[in-house]
Amino acid sequence: MAGKKLAITVVFSLTLVGSVLASLRPGLSLDASAADSQMQMDMSGTTDQGVPSYHAYALKPPIPATLDPKQFPDALNQNVYALAAKIKPVLYQQPCYCYCDRHAGHKSLLDCYASTHGSECDVCQKEAVLAYQLTKKGKTPGQIRAAIIRGDWKSVDMNPYIAGAVIH
Repeated sequence: MAGKKLAITVVFSLTLVGSVLASLRPGLSLDASAADSQMQMDMSGTTDQGVPSYHAYALKPPIPATLDPKQFPDALNQNVYALAAKIKPVLYQQPCYCYCDRHAGHKSLLDCYASTHGSECDVCQKEAVLAYQLTKKGKTPGQIRAAIIRGDWKSVDMNPYIAGAVIH
């Protein structure tokens, strides 16, 4: 009798664990068609990927260095890296919607300018320019983050930053 109770308990436990795991991770479902449709949905690029990584608190010294703007041959990157260097604590508290937190291990928008990534990505560039413009208008890092999350960076005009002179 004890063996039968043990067997029932084990089966019940495994069933319970299986259903909990399935609810936590729908992609692990045994239904192949459901898994395929989930995979297709994830790969379409139309799903909400959530807010990328950022720091919700102020940066404490030492402040990571951004790359020297002079190392870039083009005016756009010289200007954007110069702006980024002026607002490092603000960039530290901002997400980056190119999702470099997932493909490059970045923890905030500042990481894009501590590497060459910011020179290769128009999303990073627009977000940094927006952060600079809003900082100059007296906005807080939290207000700037809300604007980035809203997608305000998408409408930033980069033409003034393509000019030869560094923007101040």
